[in-house]
This record gives sequence, structure tokens and C-alpha cells, in this order.
Amino acid sequence: MSDIRTVFNNCGGILQLTPTWVPRRFNEPGHRLRLHPDDYYAFGMDRGGICERWLGSVTVALNGPETGPTEGMSFVLADKTSGSKILFADCVRELGADLIGADLQKNYGTWPTFAKLYDYDKPLFHHLHLKEEQANRIGMHGKPEAYYFPVQYNAYLGRFPLTYFGFDPSTTKKEVMECLRNYDTCDNRITELSRAYRIQLGTGWYTPAGVIHAPASLVTYEPQWNSDVNTIMENVTMGEVNPHNLLTDCVPEEEKDDLDAIFGQIDWKESTRPDYKETYFRAPKVKCESASGVEKWIAYANEWIAAKETTVLPGQTYTLKDKACYCALVAQGHGSFGGFECEAPGLLRFDDISGDEFSVSAQTAEKGVVIANTSNYEPLVILQNFANNNPEVPTSV
Repeated sequence: MSDIRTVFNNCGGILQLTPTWVPRRFNEPGHRLRLHPDDYYAFGMDRGGICERWLGSVTVALNGPETGPTEGMSFVLADKTSGSKILFADCVRELGADLIGADLQKNYGTWPTFAKLYDYDKPLFHHLHLKEEQANRIGMHGKPEAYYFPVQYNAYLGRFPLTYFGFDPSTTKKEVMECLRNYDTCDNRITELSRAYRIQLGTGWYTPAGVIHAPASLVTYEPQWNSDVNTIMENVTMGEVNPHNLLTDCVPEEEKDDLDAIFGQIDWKESTRPDYKETYFRAPKVKCESASGVEKWIAYANEWIAAKETTVLPGQTYTLKDKACYCALVAQGHGSFGGFECEAPGLLRFDDISGDEFSVSAQTAEKGVVIANTSNYEPLVILQNFANNNPEVPTSV
């Protein structure tokens, strides 16, 4: 029996994942990821600060020529005593349907999604993510995504707690094209054409691929499809100049000077939708509630991804049952998750192992994971992200 199969069987179909930190050259860290202050530049000053933690990822970050071969990819803790690890992507490849279920294995041959916590002190630039057919042209996948704003990570809301979504319906294509033409000459002020919404903690949004947006400066839990493709159309964000390549990185080589092709990445209909909030804002939906815990859908009503927040009350034991595999993050509290000790970290060094991240196989999810909150004082809060194969996910807002 292989090492991967042994670890999987010994752990009852649950894999413990270790923290995956991702640096970015743009913006600046918000210092809310519970990473030690000395470690935010652990990749080197030339790589930028650590602004993201990726969860259950089999995807390499799109971070330029210096990106490491497994940068952005998750690892499984194989042995607690030695600290040995196995690449999560290798586990997905070997275990196949035993881990991710028959449907995902048949349709995608892999775990096709992941989640992240991103943490920027300033808002992100006005940008979009490619649709599947556009991303396929550069050998990538499209990137629809959802946002949820966990209270536990947002005692400080950053410098601009508002998100721009799309363009005001009165905006013309000519006005947007003028912004693209000015990318290398002056501040194009493209967000003047957009609409901003103040973010509410404990709520979320769904953002389809092709919709231009500029996320707020909150720590955001983001379930997304397996990709890291962006086209940045704002050239100055709170005084920071975004280099030209961020506009052109995600188009084929022959189209890098073609502004019409770059503009064509925008889903104009959805980006100018007059009922944008009514369509894409996501208030939590209670799935079930009892004296021991509550489950709430926090990402739903789309064809790609889903997420849930599960809370186990102090001193309670709760059996969590789901119709599909998922990855889980402990956002608050401590206790046990299946056969594992679990806890939300207070402070992590760059190379530390944590007890807050797990991958749960399809069969184990359906059988049920027993969760015990061993605190007498605070809830145990767990965020779960799914792909598009869970039949219980709400299909409407």
C-alpha cells in the first residue's frame, strides 16, 4: 500500500493540510492572517509581502518568473512526529474518486476548486477574471469566485472597506476604452465609472468571471475555481502604479497590443447589470439549526462553487454530514474534528504546522464528521468550501 493510501486510511478519510502562504508584489499585507510579523516577507523582499493563504489548493500561483514549482499548492501532513508532508495534488491524483467522489473525478479528473484568505490593507485594483473559454486560450482555467467576510478575521477593516462591482449602467463602452488607452499615460480613474458597496461582515457576494471589480480591504474568504488569472484595468490604486504587464499578462502573445481583445474579456451585460446587488449579494441561508450547532450556506446559487459556515456551540458535540467532499478551515475556537485536534491559530510562524485546515473525502463527508467543541466559552466556527457537485446547495437567492 502506498504512503498516500496509508495516511488516508489511517485518518478515516480526512487529510490534515498545512498552511500555504502566497506572496504578492502588489498592494501591501494587512497583517491579519495570524502570521508572525517577522514572516510577512519570508519569500524575500523582491517577492513582496504575504497577503494570501491558499486552502486545499492543487494550483500553482501566477506570480511571475520567480514562482516556485509548488508555490500556492497545499501539502498534507503525513506524520505529525517527523513533520513529513505530501503534496495535496499527489493525493488527489492517487486517491481519485475515493477522495473527491465519482462525479468530480469523471468530470474534471481533479479537485477543481480551492479557497483562500486574502488580506490587503488597501483595496485591490479594478480587475476581472477570465471566463473558461478565454482562459483556455492561454492554457489556464476561468475563475468565477465567491466572497465571504468572516468576523473572526476582520477586527480591523483596512483602509477602504468598500468593493466596486462592474460599471454604472449608464457607462458607455467608449468611456471604458478611453480608460484602457490611458493605461500608460495618466491615472485612468476607471473606478469613477463603477459602483461601490460598503461591505457587511458575515455576508458575501458571488462574482462571475468577466465581471470587473475592485475588492475591499477586508480579509476575505474566497472559494474559487482552480485558477489564478487576472486582467487589471485600473493603472493607479491608492497611489500605487500597476505596471503595464498586469493589463496584458492574460491574453495570448499576439493580442498583447490589441485593446479591443483586452476589452473583449469584459462581460458587459453582467458588469452593467442594474440589479447587480439583488442578483449577486449573498446573505447567509440557514441549512439546519439545533441546540448544539448551526450550518449556514454562505456561497451558493451559481454553477461552480459553494461554501458553508458551521458553528458548534460551547461544550457541544455535533455530527456534520454533507453530500460531497470539501475542504475546511477552523476560523474560531478549538476542539476535535474527526480524529484530529483542531484549533484556530493565534499566531503562526512561516513553517509552522497548524490544526485548522482539513480535506474531507466524499464518503467520510456523507457518513458524517463528529466535531467536539471543548471550550466552555466560545463557539467553534468552521468554514467549508465545495465544488459544484453538492445537491444540497441552494440554487436561488
